[in-house]
Amino acid sequence: MKLFAFTISLALIPLTSIAAEAPKSPNKSPSEVLEQSTPNEWHTINPDNLLINTLSDGTQFIVYLNDFMPQVHTANIKNLANSRWFDKAKIVRVQDNYVVQWGREEGTEIPNSVIKQPPAEYEFTAQKYRFKPLKYRDAYAAQVGFVNSWAVAGDGKNIWLPHCYSMVGVGRDMAPDVGTGQELYVVIGHSPRHLDRNITTVGRIIDGMENLSARKRGSGQMGFYENDAEKIAFKSSILASQLPENERPKYEIIDTNSKSFDAYINARANRGGPFFIKPAGAVDICNSLPPIRKAK
Repeated sequence: MKLFAFTISLALIPLTSIAAEAPKSPNKSPSEVLEQSTPNEWHTINPDNLLINTLSDGTQFIVYLNDFMPQVHTANIKNLANSRWFDKAKIVRVQDNYVVQWGREEGTEIPNSVIKQPPAEYEFTAQKYRFKPLKYRDAYAAQVGFVNSWAVAGDGKNIWLPHCYSMVGVGRDMAPDVGTGQELYVVIGHSPRHLDRNITTVGRIIDGMENLSARKRGSGQMGFYENDAEKIAFKSSILASQLPENERPKYEIIDTNSKSFDAYINARANRGGPFFIKPAGAVDICNSLPPIRKAK
């Protein structure tokens, strides 16, 4: 499978430059905001972008694919799913605080008619998209925010999908343009944002994360399983759109341009209630992934 620190004496800094006014906590918790949101603030996720993965032990996880940014990679993944190529995949790597990785055995041939060799779809021209900024700073990017209800990072010129918990990426070798979508991984630990713009990110697991993050860790290098008996086989991998409509799982995602989403972000940044003594007054982009819920 592919794949300076400095110190500053606080004595030299006036205390007034360190101290900041404590943020005011909102009246509602994040969950209360979502509960009181209106139906028109949510959008149904296209079933053609939902990849339903069932493992041999009967557990499932569902990947919500981004089809408007990494278009070639996403098209490859859909074609592989439609050809039932992932039905014989296996989970081959579980690295603690990092990733779970799955794919077919080394050397498995894929017909050229099924996939295309994509470019390195790591970042995208920002001006093509309607970008809504998150007002809080980020450690890895000059800007962070949202495009079409997806969390993105950017530098003012380009934007990209960040490596947050539950985000799905495409495994690759050393060359930047060799990942086709036949090997995938999901982030299961602290967000490895150093991978941003180095590996293509194609989606997000929206249901069943516990069926991956709680797996036995691999004992081999980088968390790979050392023998076939440890590997977890797939039973099936299919797009929801390929199922009869009455069998399709249905999900909704909140509109990031809605008033409820703004209130939700404010509530996450400024936690209130009897438990929180000092609200943070900030929230990370990876703690701001737009909420998704099962449709009623």
